[in-house]
Amino acid sequence: MTATPEASPTIVLVGHGMVGQRFLEALAGRGLTATHRVVVLCEEPRPAYDRVQLTSYFSGRTPEELSLTDTAFIAEHGIELHVGDPAETVDRAARTVTARSGLVVGYDVLVLATGSYPFVPPVPNKDAEGCFVYRTIEDLLAIEEYARKSTTGAVVGGGLLGLEAAGALKGLGLTSHIVEFAPRLMPVQVDEGGGAALLRTIEEMGLSVHTGVGTQEVVVGEDGAVTGMKLSDGSELATDLVVFSAGVRPRDQLARASGLIVGERGGIAVDEQCRTVADPRVFAIGECALAADGRVYGLVAPGYEQAETAAATIAEDESAFTGADLSTKLKLLGVDVASFGDAHGATDDCLDVVYSDSRAGLYKKLVIGRDGTLLGGILVGDAEAYGTLKAFTGSVPPVPPESLVLPAGAGAPVQLGPSALPDDAIICSCNNVRKGTIREAVTEHRCTTVPEVKKCTKAGTTCGSCVKVLGQLVNAELEASGVEVDKGLCACFSQTREELYEIVLALRITSYRDLLDRHGRQDARGGDGCEVCKPTVASIIASLAPTIGAGNHVLDGEQAALQDTNDHFLANLQKNGSYSVVPRIPGGEIAPEKLIVIGEIARDFGLYTKITGGQRIDMFGARVEQLPVIWARLVDAGFESGHAYGKSLRTVKSCVGRTWCRYGVQDSVRMAIDLELRYRGLRSPHKLKSAVSGCQRECAEARSKDFGVIATAGGWNLYVGGNGGATPRHADLLAQDLSDAELIRLIDRFLMFYIRTADRLERTSVWLDRIPGGLDHVRDVVVHDSLGICDELEALMAAHVAHYRDEWAETINDPEKLARFVSFVNAPDTPDPVVAFVPERDQMKPDLPLLSIGLRPADEILEGSVTR
Repeated sequence: MTATPEASPTIVLVGHGMVGQRFLEALAGRGLTATHRVVVLCEEPRPAYDRVQLTSYFSGRTPEELSLTDTAFIAEHGIELHVGDPAETVDRAARTVTARSGLVVGYDVLVLATGSYPFVPPVPNKDAEGCFVYRTIEDLLAIEEYARKSTTGAVVGGGLLGLEAAGALKGLGLTSHIVEFAPRLMPVQVDEGGGAALLRTIEEMGLSVHTGVGTQEVVVGEDGAVTGMKLSDGSELATDLVVFSAGVRPRDQLARASGLIVGERGGIAVDEQCRTVADPRVFAIGECALAADGRVYGLVAPGYEQAETAAATIAEDESAFTGADLSTKLKLLGVDVASFGDAHGATDDCLDVVYSDSRAGLYKKLVIGRDGTLLGGILVGDAEAYGTLKAFTGSVPPVPPESLVLPAGAGAPVQLGPSALPDDAIICSCNNVRKGTIREAVTEHRCTTVPEVKKCTKAGTTCGSCVKVLGQLVNAELEASGVEVDKGLCACFSQTREELYEIVLALRITSYRDLLDRHGRQDARGGDGCEVCKPTVASIIASLAPTIGAGNHVLDGEQAALQDTNDHFLANLQKNGSYSVVPRIPGGEIAPEKLIVIGEIARDFGLYTKITGGQRIDMFGARVEQLPVIWARLVDAGFESGHAYGKSLRTVKSCVGRTWCRYGVQDSVRMAIDLELRYRGLRSPHKLKSAVSGCQRECAEARSKDFGVIATAGGWNLYVGGNGGATPRHADLLAQDLSDAELIRLIDRFLMFYIRTADRLERTSVWLDRIPGGLDHVRDVVVHDSLGICDELEALMAAHVAHYRDEWAETINDPEKLARFVSFVNAPDTPDPVVAFVPERDQMKPDLPLLSIGLRPADEILEGSVTR
């Protein structure tokens, strides 16, 4: 069939990925969708989605949440979008494109945005059952399905996508290997030092890395499925799933077949306006294009620039793409990795400024010119300064370069504010947005918030790595313009969390309603509050309850209505509507009898059990009405709530210490138990984690915790402000060689000072970097009592310890609190029918398809429950 030509000229876009969608937005922004017919031929079965965040699918983001395509935008601009119908031939003489469905579309302008395809090394059995690539949502769905019957996975390629793929396999429960032909991971982005830091961190996560070797053959069994790999060093690797992520190649087959000129190593040759050099009516953008500077760009930011250039050229505006910034900031397996500018020091006579801490997995290198110009750099493990450093690239920073790479606590690193950046500094490299453009958004377009600036400039809308600097710039510009920046907690309170804490403490306010009506914003008084301030105030009141005379249980009276979902049911809500139960196991020490109790409960209630990194046992899959029954059995056996659901102390890990270990110098288990029992139930701005190591070998990983303790021959060293998770930070030494009493006294002071002064949802690591004076100020207050408040801090902690009550035990003995633990208020004995499970690895897992396609037949569902 042939599409009926319209009177208006036609633009045909082949490919609808991220770059293709940006091209459509650029056309609309220039008014071309109103004057042209726009037809899009998309190969994938779904429109454009965020391929940069592809791996987040394994963290719970759905394909719909990854989508970049607003159906209202497509409809508003009359764009004819054909998904699952790729272009198969181009007739440049007739100016037509034929799709797989037989659709023939004539064009006045043709734009090729066909992207790239994964490179699969030409090794034997590369197409065997169990071999995959890692490029599309459909690839991920296939990997996820095959992983259900696999135990081990191997990724060929240790670059960006390769590490993400390995992390995905590990998240799917597979033993994971990475095979990289180069001598280090991420060879394009990092140097030898950065690769070493990255390698250590990744191996500590439990992944096996094989560098300097290639894949020679995929080994298959008699059924044709993968059973292993032969490597170039003669070794063999047992695996039943292989993911090829060894780079990409330009997808230029359609262009080749139509007679367009392509590069020797691939890529459709284009000029600076992104027109193909062989045909001015045909453009190529994104990963399929060989740019005028001779490069094929595999990053999204250059593709966006090419999309804007092509749209401008079609609109007869002047524009040119002459090259792009290749700076990148990524989080791979939870590790920050960034490179910018001349990262490998290719410039003549350049110098390196390097800070390296291989134990902590930190590596920072700045490349400096002889005249002091910042040329580039590499950051591994801590890329907090990436936005600022990248913006200074090409100029002489106003401070010595070594001060820009030292970590907190190792020489007081200089914090350069946004005012130090020049106006032509690029803040958002994905969308090529400069500082001056952001300032204009505030001063000329009257934007007053980060979301407004993002909408106005597109800064921060792609990878998000610049959002923090963006916020600093917006606030700085508003303040410079004489606009008072509202630093209030929310629309209900003009005070910060710290100020609200002081009000509650000083005036002994015991209810949210009283605080809102007396100290809320005028238009918020008498209202219901919001989802920001209610749990925040609830946490403040809970942390001060013994001192101000408030109820000591989070479900007492008004407090119950203020809690987040997890606190509301004293358990963690899971993705299928069930809950997890996590009893406290102080210090990770547990007697066999208690282990048996946990096993019996998990068996009787059909719960999934998992040993966590915090040295305790999680039980998943409890229905809301089952929670009190499970708690009752745990309490009877001597357990109590582990507070995994609350912004409070989670665990205090420990090694076995000197009791068992021949290297131990102190009893780390006893100290961990003492600390966990002392601080259990302490409500704080964010969760708290701790650990105690019995010697300097640091097996408990204390320096990755909010407060960590390491034994010495003379006592204990106390470290504060560390955390793992999404933004790892090594804890800083607060005091050393402390006695037991000195250690506990300083931790009491530190925790109560943090609770008193931190912002909402602010970890100790962020608080320590934000609070004026940083670690030195905290040391002055906590150790030297510079503010004269240590007696008060100690008294607040003593009140908490004296009044602690187990929330589970109090709940099961209170009929009023028990009444909330039902799925349906009007049918309290009826379980939620959508909470169901399917078997996996001798346990069970949530039946997630049930949530999207309706109930399965009853005989296919594992109820995983007992009758109350």
